[in-house]
Amino acid sequence: MPLIASRAGGAVGGFGGLVTFGVPYLGPFGSYDSLATTTVGSGGASSITFSSIPATYKHLQIRGISKMSSGASLVAQLNSDTGNNYARHYLNGSGSAVAAGANASFSNFFVGTTGNATSTFGASVIDILDYANTNKYKTSRSFSGADANGSGFVQFFSGLWMNTAAVTTITISGDSNFQEYSSFSLYGVK
Repeated sequence: MPLIASRAGGAVGGFGGLVTFGVPYLGPFGSYDSLATTTVGSGGASSITFSSIPATYKHLQIRGISKMSSGASLVAQLNSDTGNNYARHYLNGSGSAVAAGANASFSNFFVGTTGNATSTFGASVIDILDYANTNKYKTSRSFSGADANGSGFVQFFSGLWMNTAAVTTITISGDSNFQEYSSFSLYGVK
């Protein structure tokens, strides 16, 4: 018989608030709510923007697949801030080479990679942590990759926005226009 768990007010028996009863499972702690999804049409798009983001979640997550006419880097700006208020770290691996580095005083931070128009889509998962906390700078972490028939790569990124404002707008762009069927979804993490 499977173990069925439900939420409880406090920790019982060292299970961190999970207690066994004969009731349906009420969902995981830290569950995700879908907030918005956008898919690029046949005309392409220079950027993807999520706006009017509510301050009712702990973290945000963006999941995307994309390809561009050229280039491979995805960057983000928060709250339309185009100043040099961002820092970024990266680690790239292609199967035959690895690169790592950091940049400070930039007008955006890295959040992913994309495929190109003649190849496959790239995929990215981007987390923006404590986005509504007005007592600290905002940080991001992301994991992404793309395959080009054996010549693909994976990338890890972290980003810093040196501002304490709650994040209400996220704009993602890249080296060129997003191609048709590129799609990004925004989730609130409870």
